[in-house]
Amino acid sequence: MKVFDIYGGNTLSLSLFTDVTNSKVLLDSIQAGTLEPEVALLNASLIADVFPILVAAHKTLVAKSRDALTTRTLHSELVYNYSGSKHITESFKRFGISDSSTYILAARCNASLDEMKAVEKLINGKEIDLEELAARANEAQIQKHYKISGLEVGLSSLADAITCRIAVRDAL
Repeated sequence: MKVFDIYGGNTLSLSLFTDVTNSKVLLDSIQAGTLEPEVALLNASLIADVFPILVAAHKTLVAKSRDALTTRTLHSELVYNYSGSKHITESFKRFGISDSSTYILAARCNASLDEMKAVEKLINGKEIDLEELAARANEAQIQKHYKISGLEVGLSSLADAITCRIAVRDAL
């Protein structure tokens, strides 16, 4: 687990898991609104770097401070903001977990140590270092979902291209 400071004294705690065996149970709990503690669970193969997640978390916390969340919960808003899409259902299908996900990034805003330990107990998998995100990222799928051309990746990093899409979604 790693904790990042974000907007206005808020934090984002991230934990990366591989070999997850209970993603169907987790997804069912999310959809029923019974996942405790509440946490954003993302398809980690579509995350090339931590920075775009931090940008999405910042957007989420700003929206919360303005009482302007698009989704029902803070953590579903994080998944939605990471997607860069204006379609909520599509965002969850692409960037959230599926019932067959084995590689998951768990993110919780303003989490206590006890809450993150509870998240670790929820997920039946092996926690690995966040540094593995880049090496395990499915770059072809990321480029497809975000519509990033090869030319654009040649000029900047994949993380920069994703960050730009997250930042400008509401302006387009």
